[in-house]
Amino acid sequence: MTMVVTGATGNIGRELLRQLYADGLGAGVRALARDAGRAGASVPDGIEVVEGDLGRAGSLKSALAGARSLFLISGVGDDAGVLDAARDAGVEHVVLVSSITVETHPHLGPAQANLAVERRLQESGMEWTVLRPTQFASNTLWWADSVRDASVVRVPYADIGLPAVHPADIASVARAALTGPGHRGRTYPLTGPERITPRQQAGELGRVLGREVACVGIGREAAYGPMAATMGAEVANSVLDLMGGDVNDALLTVHDTVARVTGAPARPYRRWAEENADAFR
Repeated sequence: MTMVVTGATGNIGRELLRQLYADGLGAGVRALARDAGRAGASVPDGIEVVEGDLGRAGSLKSALAGARSLFLISGVGDDAGVLDAARDAGVEHVVLVSSITVETHPHLGPAQANLAVERRLQESGMEWTVLRPTQFASNTLWWADSVRDASVVRVPYADIGLPAVHPADIASVARAALTGPGHRGRTYPLTGPERITPRQQAGELGRVLGREVACVGIGREAAYGPMAATMGAEVANSVLDLMGGDVNDALLTVHDTVARVTGAPARPYRRWAEENADAFR
């Protein structure tokens, strides 16, 4: 069985490739990247790296030829075109990474876009598994410069805790869905094992770095300007709502999906901090 993994150099795709290789399945995996040469260094030996651009579905023809399964992260490229190309290539099963916002904030534009992709997949005739992760633990990489330079984090909603999920747990559930039975036609909400506030995350970073990392709460308006400059106004507002501006019980809920699907407990934020401490040094 040939599996195509998109986002080969990203937080989830890179870890998914590592796990599949560890399972001895590398020979049946293709890692999709826009630049195969640059991606090769981060892909395990024995896994084929193929070039393709998710923004140009026509570039995926050779990558998808003969593939039976596809791992796809929503919102990276031309999702509708990629799904059509996968169907036309004879792909049988797609594991789609969507977002928990489809459940928690369906009125937001990004959530509506994710829902549209989910529906497109479910109506495609291919079998499907949808993963809906909450906030990523790796989002705190946004703080790397300020932690390195000043040992400080400035963030809105510093004391609102969300059940941030380790990207490796998303990869683990994707691996189970790609390789095991019982996951087709299922939608999985994915969270970490506990709620954790930005202030607590800063504390965990300080612990692994061996120095204090201060957390300074700022207002929404102060956070909005820089975010809007890089993300656009709509996305910035949506992200701020999800960080704490429009928190509801559904967003705060801790799910045991990772443990149920993989047989291993979800990784806490402190583990992510330990594994990625060098990014903050």
